[in-house]
Amino acid sequence: MMASPLPSLDSLLRTPSVAVLLARFGRAATTETLRHVLADRRAGQRFHAPDEEILDQAADILAALFERSQKPVFNLTGTVLHTNLGRSPMPREAAEAAAEAMRSATSLEFDLGTGKRGERDNHIAPLLCRLTGAEAATVVNNNAAAVMLVLNTLALGKRVPVSRGELIEIGGAFRVPDIMSRAGAILHEVGTTNRTHPRDYVQAIGPETAALMRVHQANYAITGFTASVPTDTLARIAHDANLLLIEDLGSGSLIDLARWGLPHEPTPTEALAAGADVVTFSGDKLLGGPQAGLIVGNKAAIAQINANPLKRALRLDKGRLAALEVVLRLYLDPDRLVEKLPALRLLTRVEADIVATAERMAAVIKRAWPNRPVSVEFCRSQIGSGAMPVDLLPSAAVAIGGGALESLAAALRALPRPVIGRIAQDRMWLDCRCLEPAEEAAFEAQLPQLV
Repeated sequence: MMASPLPSLDSLLRTPSVAVLLARFGRAATTETLRHVLADRRAGQRFHAPDEEILDQAADILAALFERSQKPVFNLTGTVLHTNLGRSPMPREAAEAAAEAMRSATSLEFDLGTGKRGERDNHIAPLLCRLTGAEAATVVNNNAAAVMLVLNTLALGKRVPVSRGELIEIGGAFRVPDIMSRAGAILHEVGTTNRTHPRDYVQAIGPETAALMRVHQANYAITGFTASVPTDTLARIAHDANLLLIEDLGSGSLIDLARWGLPHEPTPTEALAAGADVVTFSGDKLLGGPQAGLIVGNKAAIAQINANPLKRALRLDKGRLAALEVVLRLYLDPDRLVEKLPALRLLTRVEADIVATAERMAAVIKRAWPNRPVSVEFCRSQIGSGAMPVDLLPSAAVAIGGGALESLAAALRALPRPVIGRIAQDRMWLDCRCLEPAEEAAFEAQLPQLV
């Protein structure tokens, strides 16, 4: 029996079953999609098809068009602060504060006391000053923007000595020398890759020098025969020459992580106490908040930075400001920080708890794939791909063997809530550090779709 000739667009829109598409996707999108399906079939000289086949094809196209491309995923990669997966998970109350701010008018730049225009930075600057000991503070949309704004303000057209060992590259081939160039500052490399001494900075200072800069090696480490200049020494050199010291901490932990058994990471408080005039750091890495570039320092420098026209182009929106304010307030109660800050909770999770999760998930996966070898294996988690990547934490993973691992990885990524693991040693590794007990049921519920 031959298929029916292609129907007209008008006849398809009068079909009773098209009402479902119209209700879900709207008339404009449904009509346009049906028009494209018909045109595609005519171009391919496929002139016969039943109405149901055309409507099904249109439904698939519309569903893909209206599906959100950014989805929540299960991060089982073994990297807790994964750059490609959004870095730090935020506390629920911070996410709720961001959503509430985005839904309505807020007092973003309105002083409720005076009834006049206010400053958006006032929502977070006092908190940052209290938490770091800074005289003043401001915030932009990420740390690269913070570095660029600081240099453009304080060193436009002037030289800034930086150690060769600190000319880092972050994700996406984004390099400190490139940021400095775009900021209008002139990079003056000093020292060597592995050793830089105080005299290297002293000899580099001249009439065209605006500031000295120190960049924390947050995403790599140089070991062996090395030497670097600490902040307090570099501050004395800068101040003796009547220059500023700028320090970029990158991942930016607000408190000493060593109290929870994690590797120590330099804090803004330490940098300022050692004499740094301006310190920049991220909000979405070790701090555990939304993407932001935080700038703290002395009043005169921060006032200059805030007066730069670029500040407006790089400023934070009201949603992220609301979330950041909530996260910063959590630091006022450090004794309960692990309980309330998801990033820190995941980083400090007890190994025995991770093993227990891995064993439960391994049993579930064995039932789903009885023909695949499945085992619980000791492994090590990475703190972050761009934050302390060389420091590893003991963890446990479900290791899945068998063939076609790339196909298995693709199937896991295609689940309603994608599961992202890693392939190594001819097995798929699902590191369970970031799979908390409250999410195990949701993870398990998806597995039958893979059988």
